[in-house]
Amino acid sequence: MNARLKRVTLPQMLIMLFLILYALVCVLPLIMVLSASFTSESILRSQGYALIPRGVTLDAYKLLYRQSPEVISSYGLTILVTAVGTFLAVLISACTGYALANKDVYYRNALSMFLFLPTLISAGIVPWYMVNNLLGLRNNIFALIVPRLMFSVFNVFLVRNFMAALPEAMRESAKIDGANDVRIALQIYFPLSLPVLATITLFYGLNYWNDWYNCIMLVSDTKLYPLQYLLFELQSRITEARELSQIGVNIMLPGEAFKMATVVVTVGPIVLLYPFLQRYFVKGITVGAVKG
Repeated sequence: MNARLKRVTLPQMLIMLFLILYALVCVLPLIMVLSASFTSESILRSQGYALIPRGVTLDAYKLLYRQSPEVISSYGLTILVTAVGTFLAVLISACTGYALANKDVYYRNALSMFLFLPTLISAGIVPWYMVNNLLGLRNNIFALIVPRLMFSVFNVFLVRNFMAALPEAMRESAKIDGANDVRIALQIYFPLSLPVLATITLFYGLNYWNDWYNCIMLVSDTKLYPLQYLLFELQSRITEARELSQIGVNIMLPGEAFKMATVVVTVGPIVLLYPFLQRYFVKGITVGAVKG
């Protein structure tokens, strides 16, 4: 134990101290948000935020779950959309990345350029809306999944670069043994590309979980409101009630506290998901972005 301690140099200790302080700085806002969600609205407005909640109350959460049927169903819908959409998007990106990394695919460089061009030139909202309308993506669950299923070019190139860095001899050996491209991709390339696949899973999962734009553009049925948009609607109702003075004099709706409660409810699942993917994240980004 003493030998290990002696090997720690002063610069290393300073770096560790800096990282600890930096981690605390990153965690403090989350603690303050959690504290504010349990703080009385009057105290929060008069005294501001604090690390330890004052005048502890559950008014913000009670107001949030007063619409419990809507919130719970919206939570379930968002989880379903995120799980299905992320799985399909990762599968499409992985297959596309494998095809672009495969030297036997004709015109793969031209296909890469074809995928890259839309990142420079956008057709705009109107053609996007017309295409979705033509596909029947209106007021159904597919309207929340399919528009974002069109994979991110950045994620595809991450996968392509990662797979291109793998030894070509593996694919050639599998070909000699009689394996086709589907088997090579599923049994060799995808398992070896787990770091980059976990990385884009996090990216796609965040996009689906935080998505509200598709709901505004393509959904008018309240039963299909995802969590982010539903909470936005609830917050808007509170703001309107305050502005129009539709509440009693002695009643104070937890506006700021309600905002913090919605942050806790929406961010919680993603915060819990990240630690499981963290060990793949850095490797997937660095290898996939540098090599190719």
